[in-house]
Amino acid sequence: MNDTAGARALTVHQTARPHGFPTPEHFAFVESAVPEPAPGTALVENLYWSVDPYHREMMDGEFALHAPLEGRTIGRVTASRTPDLTEGEIVLHRQGWRTHALVTPQEARRLPPFAGVPLSAYLSILGGTGLTAYVGLTRIARLQPGEDLYVSAAAGGVGTATGRLARVTGAGRIVGSAGSPAKVAHLKEHVGYDEAFDYHDGPAARLLAKAAPDGLDVYVDNVGGEQLEAAIWSLREFGRIVRVGTVAQYNAPQPLAAPRNLTEIVEKSLRMEGFHVRNHRDVQEELYDFVVPHIQSGRIALDETVVDGFDRIVSAFLGMLRGENTGKMIVRAAGADDVRDASTRD
Repeated sequence: MNDTAGARALTVHQTARPHGFPTPEHFAFVESAVPEPAPGTALVENLYWSVDPYHREMMDGEFALHAPLEGRTIGRVTASRTPDLTEGEIVLHRQGWRTHALVTPQEARRLPPFAGVPLSAYLSILGGTGLTAYVGLTRIARLQPGEDLYVSAAAGGVGTATGRLARVTGAGRIVGSAGSPAKVAHLKEHVGYDEAFDYHDGPAARLLAKAAPDGLDVYVDNVGGEQLEAAIWSLREFGRIVRVGTVAQYNAPQPLAAPRNLTEIVEKSLRMEGFHVRNHRDVQEELYDFVVPHIQSGRIALDETVVDGFDRIVSAFLGMLRGENTGKMIVRAAGADDVRDASTRD
């Protein structure tokens, strides 16, 4: 048994429901003793935490107040009272915003130690973020080689993953929107987007028509609102819309006015479909098989903004909502980069 006498744990609780954009006052850091594992459980010391746009939506009612927030987390088993979780193993779980977690074998998934793949990748391109992009392209849009697509919030976690996966799967023209000139440059110079625009520069319909004058086959929608309306105008007949999220609405006190051209879905025989990645966990191994060789060869790079220190997890989350990240926003514990499983596989 790992000796945790005197050690302290931190958790983050939501303390109130926000109206509009959340602030640090909606959260509290709560200190307690590091828990001891009961029979059938293991203690995990957490190393990396994911902060995601969907957390904001859950703050309106799905997160319980005065309780630890959930979320994807990577940690190391430090004490175990189950034969199914071994001390030293690296696991992913959803116990969320806390420095230490008690998990059962059913609540934790061992992470395969691929050579040359950092642990943070299992929260970005190999985690729920990458799985969302992969499912959106292969299962929902069924993107075909040579087809053209548009991605909103393209510089975020799902947006960068979508661009990289679309490029290596043989997409035609890839267009993205982002929130700053620096992000636009990153998309075009590093991620593989053929064209990108700053959505602050004018009406989305005009900017998209200029970026994709010949039209589009697929729209991966992370935003909703005006950009969804613009995409509907630009899609060709039989185009597909993949609804991932509605970031533009999460902090809006009133429902968005757009899109106002839903009749075009009928006129053009368009298809619009949303999905939850939790319903596609069976695709996880397929994602590993497809993406890991591209990471190892250098064809796919990691798009991550890493914030050091669990004490900064709230500021990282709020920064992500403000668009301060490029790629996936991840919080890292001190010394996390030194943790590796000794055995690796190709």
